[in-house]
Amino acid sequence: MQDLDTALILHSAMLAALKMCTPILLASLAAGLIVAILQAITQISDSTVSFLPKLIATGASLWLSGPFLMRVLTDYMHEMADKIVAIGGQ
Repeated sequence: MQDLDTALILHSAMLAALKMCTPILLASLAAGLIVAILQAITQISDSTVSFLPKLIATGASLWLSGPFLMRVLTDYMHEMADKIVAIGGQ
């Protein structure tokens, strides 16, 4: 196994992790921003108010993006299985 193969495997893993984290983090970020704007407008300064909307947004994004997350994970695993077979044949 060459250094280039290792770098490509790590690159693929980081890209798959980035693709899987993005929808969840963006939903939580959007919910936090909306709650922060509403708290600034109403002058409510309680930090526990933002917890439930973020939790609901994160859960909803997991539920809605589940097929996408599964597709990214299966594509990554198929790619890794192909690389394992290719390396084993050398």
